[in-house]
Amino acid sequence: MDKMSKMTVVLFAALLTTASLALGKETTYKTDDVSVSELFSLRIEPRMFNWTYEGLSEQFLYRSSLEGYPDLPSWIRYMYSPEYHSGFLYGTPPLRTADTRVPIEIIALNRLTYETKRLILMLAIHRKQPAKHVIQMKIDNLNWVHMMDPGRIENLKNIFRNDLWPESRPDLHVIFMDSAVKLGARLPLRPQQREGVVVHLGSSAEFSKRMLELQEEVKPLYKISSCTYKRTSVQTTFENSGFKLDWCAFRMVATEDDIKALPHHPNESHKHGASRKEHQHFQKPHSFPDKWDAPLKSEVPERNYSDEIAISFAIPGMIFALLLCGLTIILCFQHEKLHDDDSEYYFNYVFYICTDFLRMQKSSRTEYSPAAPNVQMVHYSPDDIKSTIKLKSLRDVPFDDTHSISPTDSFYREGSPHIGNMYMRPKPPPYKLAGNANSPTLKRNENVEM
Repeated sequence: MDKMSKMTVVLFAALLTTASLALGKETTYKTDDVSVSELFSLRIEPRMFNWTYEGLSEQFLYRSSLEGYPDLPSWIRYMYSPEYHSGFLYGTPPLRTADTRVPIEIIALNRLTYETKRLILMLAIHRKQPAKHVIQMKIDNLNWVHMMDPGRIENLKNIFRNDLWPESRPDLHVIFMDSAVKLGARLPLRPQQREGVVVHLGSSAEFSKRMLELQEEVKPLYKISSCTYKRTSVQTTFENSGFKLDWCAFRMVATEDDIKALPHHPNESHKHGASRKEHQHFQKPHSFPDKWDAPLKSEVPERNYSDEIAISFAIPGMIFALLLCGLTIILCFQHEKLHDDDSEYYFNYVFYICTDFLRMQKSSRTEYSPAAPNVQMVHYSPDDIKSTIKLKSLRDVPFDDTHSISPTDSFYREGSPHIGNMYMRPKPPPYKLAGNANSPTLKRNENVEM
């Protein structure tokens, strides 16, 4: 638990305790007998505080801790189930807590009326011989809250008592149980699927012959972490009772050690020397085990983020530098090996193309002069063999588009006839005096048709 979570727990505990004392509610005491190395579970529900559930979502809020301390002992867990609208206290007392009484403080808050109540649960832990043989299994089609039902636990025990392990009938009990997700399993892909629950059953009796055969049957699956597609000879026996097991997680262990030495236990990495010292310490009368003590400031580990920041900038910087160098080499050095005739021709003559274009633009502006639209060009042509001369207008001459040039067309065209002169006019024919000099054509008025 990090500092922020611990701070939140402490503040919440102080708030609820202060509110409870301010309202002057009396404290309720309850005693529960539990045994060493045997799972106990307690359902915390509104009727324990003389409240009635009114159908509101999360109407009641519960907080549990060791009396006078902000957190629970390490071997006790609390979880709230929205499905059952109740909280659950569960855990397995270790051997060092034998013959002691552990007070658990439970504070309840009614969010509808903001009423608080306090309950002291006194766990009287009795000594019991630990189980010598343990069965570890993972059930995939149930959640941990479903296994808190005593009827479902009895159904699981009856499978071993009546069929697989009859020798364990006198003392078969649940040693450990918790959610598979909290022990490291993956969440299901669909939220509607069950998370799974890990259950350990123990007994002092020797394993039966059928149990040993089942162990040999599932032993090849030990190299696989999880498998739901494998079936065994006892598959039908478990499915008829509503249990679908993951046979890759099925184990049979013979041990006389403390429950914390079991593989699935959350505190399996404890030190045995410290456990012996704690065991001797908690043998003293009127001592409470697993009390939470605040660590010293010098004992709190510190983390230096300078190395992480340097690495986070150095690695992308090196990658960027390598990419930049590679791009520079490609653009600068590989360009000499690239040759394109069309590109080279264009870049070599682009200057001359521009200068020629400008020069032609300038010459077209200076040489061009607009002509009057009504100017008529005439030439003399004999109408017949007589000496009659007639002036003929060139305005009516058909226009030849092949020899016409637009004044605004200043681009060079190969074979164009206007390179030397913008308007190449045809020369008129020479005068021909023939016929009578008194011809009416020669004596007409000065208004010559132009």
